[in-house]
Amino acid sequence: GKLSDKIGFYKIMIFSLLTTGILLLFVEFITSFVGLCIGMFLLMIIADMFRPAMFVSIGAYAKPENRTRALTLVRLAVNLGFSAGPALGGLIIMNIGYRGLFWVDGATCIVAILIFWLLVKEKKKSPFLDKEHPSKVLAQSVFKDKAFWVFQVTCLVSGILFFQVFTTIPLYHGEQFHLTEFQTGLLLTMNGLLIFFLEMPLVSFVERKKINKIKVVFTGTFLMAISLFLLMFKAWVGILIVMMIFMTFGEMFSFPFSNSVSLSRAPKGHEGRYMAIYTMSFSMAHILSSKMGMQIIQDFGYTTNWFFMGMLGIVGTLFGLWAYRLVKSENN
Repeated sequence: GKLSDKIGFYKIMIFSLLTTGILLLFVEFITSFVGLCIGMFLLMIIADMFRPAMFVSIGAYAKPENRTRALTLVRLAVNLGFSAGPALGGLIIMNIGYRGLFWVDGATCIVAILIFWLLVKEKKKSPFLDKEHPSKVLAQSVFKDKAFWVFQVTCLVSGILFFQVFTTIPLYHGEQFHLTEFQTGLLLTMNGLLIFFLEMPLVSFVERKKINKIKVVFTGTFLMAISLFLLMFKAWVGILIVMMIFMTFGEMFSFPFSNSVSLSRAPKGHEGRYMAIYTMSFSMAHILSSKMGMQIIQDFGYTTNWFFMGMLGIVGTLFGLWAYRLVKSENN
């Protein structure tokens, strides 16, 4: 994040994806477990430099009124990658083998960033960060921005709740309702299709109506909490569809707008640091979500986990309400 602010997001994006592509070509030559751990750790340090820089680039290339929609397009691209990646990876492994996976992955990284370098020119200074559009935030350091840190708790909680979809919930489908992997996959596909068709119209509606984005985010966290409470009803398999609909709308409310709120909090020259901490909140959610969920299930069972996660969602909602009031008091 600091490098994005000091050197510039454009250079960091090119360095990150180009170097990642080259390093992926060497991963196949690692043969030990410890070597793989070290190699993946170093690879991901460089690969994840891309995320805060990419978020900062949206501040430079998109007008303020279009930023949430621009961030939503980025999310759609990421979802498309998540959807297509495993299937393409499986096809490559089946036809070429694991070695081919590293070569294709590395080559696509290099080609993608070369296309970006050729077609997108660097902006030394965003035209949307000038004297006519001063930052609303007076804090000179991200560590002094209380409202931002309170809001990040809501982001962390929403991440923990959402990542249950990929960790504990598929296990619950099989153990409680005896769903096959294919049927669980259909529920996840429904999630992806709802996002694909509804997220952009939803974002446009919120933008047109000028609804406060922090309100939208903590409403999304509340919907996620409800979705996990619904899993406590075991008598009807259809509850899994209802639950996924609530979770999907919670995701559409929370994630694009939490991106936008975090970026809007950043004073000029601090965008990289703000977006780095925002992405770190989701990395922390990845770590905590599976560990907490699996441990609770092992010790107390699924029902306790759904109750705990639902209550955690209520706490996240209250933190979002707190952040909303802090920002409101700043503007008064």
